[in-house]
Amino acid sequence: MISFLNLQKINAQYAGELKQAAAEVIDSGWFLQGERVKSFERELADYLNVNHAVTCANGLDALRLILKAYIESGVMSEGDEVIVPANTFIASILAITDNRLKPVLVEPDIYTYNLNISLIEQAITLRTKAIMVVHLYGGVCWSAELEDLARKYRLKIIEDNAQAIGANYYLSDGTRKKSGSLGDVAGNSFYPGKNLGALGDAGAVTTSDEALASLVRALGNYGSKEKYINKYQGLNSRTDEIQAAFLSIKLKYLDRENEIRRRIADSYVENIKNEKIVLPLLPKQKDAHVHHLFVIRTEKRDELRSYLEANGVQALIHYPVPPHKQKAYKEWNGKCFPVTEKIHREALSLPISPVMTEEEVGRVIDLLNKY
Repeated sequence: MISFLNLQKINAQYAGELKQAAAEVIDSGWFLQGERVKSFERELADYLNVNHAVTCANGLDALRLILKAYIESGVMSEGDEVIVPANTFIASILAITDNRLKPVLVEPDIYTYNLNISLIEQAITLRTKAIMVVHLYGGVCWSAELEDLARKYRLKIIEDNAQAIGANYYLSDGTRKKSGSLGDVAGNSFYPGKNLGALGDAGAVTTSDEALASLVRALGNYGSKEKYINKYQGLNSRTDEIQAAFLSIKLKYLDRENEIRRRIADSYVENIKNEKIVLPLLPKQKDAHVHHLFVIRTEKRDELRSYLEANGVQALIHYPVPPHKQKAYKEWNGKCFPVTEKIHREALSLPISPVMTEEEVGRVIDLLNKY
């Protein structure tokens, strides 16, 4: 069986370093808010070229803390609106509603699967305070038009960078910036299956806004900047020392692993020749995508998935039910987002990982061409 993502094989590459780091943390007797977390935060901030990285428990909490900080600082208030893509993973939306803010769903681009930036302006109202861009599947969602809209309407741009760490965007002057550093602030996830994955849950907020970073840090620590002095009604959301130690090791190999993913994606795009299958549109700048997922579309998605499974290839669906059709948001169930619904109905994720062999990639291509 060609597995969708072989985490055991991925982590086995660095097993010696990971085990040594775990032993050092155990021997240190210090498990939270120690030197390992501080070190990883510095390394992550340097990697993304931002001034601050604040670790937290997971990617959802990163977004929750960002919005909570904007409310505490008076930038937002209950009932304010945040524009968000209709086809995102539900965590993006959960962070908004958890803070009693209103998500305003906007359709994606059918070719890139990212937020359709040309549709944003018509969704802006007097209550709109932010645009949450989601770099879905690992491709950067950004443009000069997006920046102009934010300036025109004085909106914050929040990046959901859960799937795209390591991706690059090129400004008009040729300057290269990484996702996670493009907006006012970004939420990052280090869920084990991510391109930079912990061996458990972890996340981080990245920003160059010092006041925002300080507030996020306090909110993730029970609302406290000074022990037992609680200025805010905060959360308990922290990355522990052992996960930070693991992430420091794996960050060193991130660019190399992302490049392997790009080569596999290129091979898929160049060699899959089947009129029943719609391939993703890749960016002109290849390093603007890190291919956390390689998503194809087909009208008979379930049939194709069963065919691949029967022939020893594991393919997954990201995601079968769009947020507006979930019971969690039953008040939206009658809404119609045709592009989003088409994507969720037809999308199928092919195996892609830094430990896939050329033979495995060739096998997937061969099966798809014979389908």
